[in-house]
Amino acid sequence: MKRKVETALVAWAKKSTGRMPLLLNGARQVGKTYTLREFGERHFKNVVYVNLETNLTVAGYFGDNIAPERLIRYLEAATGERIVPGETLVILDEIQSCERALTALKYFCEETPEYHIAAAGSLLGVAINRQQYSFPVGKVETLTLYPLDFEEFLWARGKEFLAQEIRMAYDSMMPLPEPLHREAIELYREYLLIGGMPACVNAYLAKGSFLDVPLVQSEILDNYIADMAKYASNADSVKIRACYNSIPAQLAKENKKFQYKVVQKGGSATLFGASIEWLNLAGVVLKCQRISQAIEPIPAYADLSAFKLYMGDVGLLTLKAGLSQQTVLSDEGNTFMGAVTENYVAQQLTAKGYSLYYWESGGTAELDFVLQQENRIIGVEVKKGEHVRSRSLDVFVKTYHPAWSIRLSQKNFGEKDGLKSVPLYAVFCI
Repeated sequence: MKRKVETALVAWAKKSTGRMPLLLNGARQVGKTYTLREFGERHFKNVVYVNLETNLTVAGYFGDNIAPERLIRYLEAATGERIVPGETLVILDEIQSCERALTALKYFCEETPEYHIAAAGSLLGVAINRQQYSFPVGKVETLTLYPLDFEEFLWARGKEFLAQEIRMAYDSMMPLPEPLHREAIELYREYLLIGGMPACVNAYLAKGSFLDVPLVQSEILDNYIADMAKYASNADSVKIRACYNSIPAQLAKENKKFQYKVVQKGGSATLFGASIEWLNLAGVVLKCQRISQAIEPIPAYADLSAFKLYMGDVGLLTLKAGLSQQTVLSDEGNTFMGAVTENYVAQQLTAKGYSLYYWESGGTAELDFVLQQENRIIGVEVKKGEHVRSRSLDVFVKTYHPAWSIRLSQKNFGEKDGLKSVPLYAVFCI
């Protein structure tokens, strides 16, 4: 599968000066290992791969002297592969399970920058927070990998031409030809069901059927639950799981703000705050903070006590919520599809590198997302279908007079009086 992160990986590999070890972060099963190995096969003469979670012998070797040259010689002996600067990619997988390996990246940066060292970590944020690891700040280049966004999904489906047409329509704000618009909407609905986890996309592509997808999604959810038990105490893992399981119910409310009482009667930030942080650090949820003032810089006006939680992958949400495949694919008038649509948009915006914020004005108006592009503030409203009337966006525009605003729906492209109508399938263009 073609991934956008490969562009950044190639740029990293080609650096002649100032190259640091690379750390690819992300939730479990978003494709970190596959992406790094495929990248290595295409751009290097050979790849030396070590999983530090399963290969305890090699992991143990990092417990002693972590001088880079010594480690290189050992990795050569352990794998039977010669490591040549500029020709070999060394991949240290699941680096969060070996604190000394993480520390060693600092010395690879300082003493042997000629080697291409790439590391991947699934629960790195959790491990660092839990173990108080000495993270090599300023000594590694960090990238985050997310599930496939909708454009990458189109590529995987062999729809590169459609993706290009969508981009051109967004740039010109001219309607996409109706047959292409209908095809894109249909593929968008499929994406809501399948999601962007590579294994789920592969399961669909293998047989062209949705039947195997829930089995793979269930396995991924089981693995997340297993991680909660493995990387947290028994008491904490119960609370983490309760918070995670409450997300569909949180999003089903008219007011989607996360409420601890939904997790447990009498619940509070004191009781469950650390659990939310665990889920956020693990990359399995997306946190959207509330702001009451939509002015630059947005982070300065975030209300840290009020937020929404979305699942990291919309396909996992549709499964966990128990939505039928027929409901998702047929565009039936199901109320929860509004929450699914919001989750989809949150996922696409996060993959684009946006921090998530929503705007609320004294309980009288609420806008789904507010983005900052350089010094511009952009309001984004999300509608699940073609009905697009909204008071909140009007209030936002009258209050802040943005250069333009965006309304996402199933309607085609168009623009009028600074309001851009953008189809939901084109969020990756924003």
